[in-house]
Amino acid sequence: MSYIKFDKQQLVNLEYSLQKELLRSNRAGSYSSTTITGCNTRKYHGLLVSLQPKIDNQHHVLLSSFDETVIQHETEFNLGIHKYEDDVYEPGGHKYIRDFESEPIPKLTYRVGGVVLSKERVFGANDDRILIKYTLEEANSPTKLRFKPYCAFRSVHDLSRANDDIDTSFIRVQNGVQVRLYEHYSPLFMQFSKKVNYIHNPNWYYGIEYSKEKTRGYDYKEDLFVPGYFEISIKQGESFIFSAGLEEVSPAKLKSIFEKERQVRIPRDSFENCLINTAQQFFVQKKDKIDLIAGYHWFNISGRDTFISLPGLSLTQNDQEAFLSVVDSLIKRMDGPFFPSNRIGSDFIYEAVDGPLWFFWALQQYILFTGDESLIWKKYQKIMLKILNAFYKGTSYNIHVQENGLLYAGFENDALTWMNVKMNDVPVINRNGLAVEVNALWYNAIRFYSELGKSNKETSGLKKWNDLAQKIEGSFMDTFWDEEKGYMADVVRGEMKDFSVRPNQVFACSLPYCIPDEGKIHRLLQVVESELLTPRGIRTLSPKNLDYKGIYKGDIFARDSAYHQGSAFPWLLGHFAQAYLEIHGKSGLGLIQKIYSNFEEEMTEAGIGTISELYYGDPPYKGKGAISQAWSVAELLRINHLIKQYEQNTNQS
Repeated sequence: MSYIKFDKQQLVNLEYSLQKELLRSNRAGSYSSTTITGCNTRKYHGLLVSLQPKIDNQHHVLLSSFDETVIQHETEFNLGIHKYEDDVYEPGGHKYIRDFESEPIPKLTYRVGGVVLSKERVFGANDDRILIKYTLEEANSPTKLRFKPYCAFRSVHDLSRANDDIDTSFIRVQNGVQVRLYEHYSPLFMQFSKKVNYIHNPNWYYGIEYSKEKTRGYDYKEDLFVPGYFEISIKQGESFIFSAGLEEVSPAKLKSIFEKERQVRIPRDSFENCLINTAQQFFVQKKDKIDLIAGYHWFNISGRDTFISLPGLSLTQNDQEAFLSVVDSLIKRMDGPFFPSNRIGSDFIYEAVDGPLWFFWALQQYILFTGDESLIWKKYQKIMLKILNAFYKGTSYNIHVQENGLLYAGFENDALTWMNVKMNDVPVINRNGLAVEVNALWYNAIRFYSELGKSNKETSGLKKWNDLAQKIEGSFMDTFWDEEKGYMADVVRGEMKDFSVRPNQVFACSLPYCIPDEGKIHRLLQVVESELLTPRGIRTLSPKNLDYKGIYKGDIFARDSAYHQGSAFPWLLGHFAQAYLEIHGKSGLGLIQKIYSNFEEEMTEAGIGTISELYYGDPPYKGKGAISQAWSVAELLRINHLIKQYEQNTNQS
């Protein structure tokens, strides 16, 4: 039996099953995603969603869905499902679903009268191709299958409308057809492993709705184009493969390609293996460069997210090569001391003060896992010095060092930290000035550079950085710590000190070089555990605060208001666990083990087998935002690694 499985009652209950989403991405940067029933609920869903370099090099939905119809005795049973106005689901094929299994690949089984048809899907690991294997398990009469491809050919951020500009033509290829609805798009090749009859019958299907977009306050109705349909006879016990890809393939090779793709999958037969499997889906390889996607379905490349995620996604799996390749790829995209913080279309955005400082932490993790200090110094010494010098001398966004050595960043309406949501161009949380985690990272970066230089017998230039580190040591606690409260200010700006209880102070306790003593760290963590810790992450604001919003839902304004005002983020647990275990040792293992194991329940929620971007700060701690987030998965893998380390040390002692 599969580790992840849903029964008939769960599958036919759309209120339940439409909340469960499947995602498979590949090293080419494309993905395939829908719900477990095959009904798309997001504009981001599609069986083949591919990067389009001739347009904007971003994700575009080519093949939205692929409807199957079982035909016996001239009676038709349509297995497809689409949502239309007034909560009408047509044709309602979900009622025929009898079983879903996840291993070794997703498999749906349908029963229609005496017909039992199974459908297995794999997405090409390095090829922009969705492969679907159909097997007629049982049949008491001659059976024919009909297939309708619903095509979109549009950006994942947009929706298609019926229009006269569409190219309705097709080209016959081996056992299938080629279509391309609009200029500059890659052609879509739809082929079968056996001969098939294609009937060209171009039609628009109007008003298909995406319930998740409606809930999120976005446009949610779309018209999809069906160029025609395929018909094919099938015998009991027979299997064949359908392929939709950006290049033509030999039909004779489809079965072997399918089996090869099946065999290379990391089995999702345990909680840990689900995380390991998912970790691979964030890496995108283009020629000699590897990038990291921050999350699915709508995130892009981000230096901050990459450096936070990379150790957990690669080093815990002993993949040092991927780690170094991703770092080198980001360095090539630097603008001065900054790494990209986002990408809009073909343009990178550079507006994160903490991204360059997380770079240092990622390098520290590489040394921690490998012990190879000399490689890091040799490869990255100049980049580290470039960042430190730029921040020290002063650079964009009012980033400069104060007399006390602390790093100030931001003009009035900038949003340079990870809590960077804006509404009407104004930050929801004004963290400009001296942000506590930015200065913790700043101190950590300086100390790391100095100590690494010393270890590699660097003799020049270190005194300046050692002196600066000592200056910060003398001012950091005076600036941020409140003895009576027992925790740190989140941001200091002139005479203003914001003592809202937020998680950013945890980084001042978890980084390799930190300033607070054990007593203060212990007190601070008590506050965080009491007010911010949930079973699904660390809250971004204490419920005691009047601005707290523990439920993340509604339109874009409601969600943005709650994003960093109470929502709980799993990735923050990694640094909480690091600091907690360093203070409590083996006596703290119980709590951290519980935090980690609690997430196993999430393997059948939201994104199947993966971890969401954020969760409600209040019960029931529901997963929201992106269904698969790199740093969420990464930090759980790193927590698991920390647990194993402490367990091993405990057993040895």
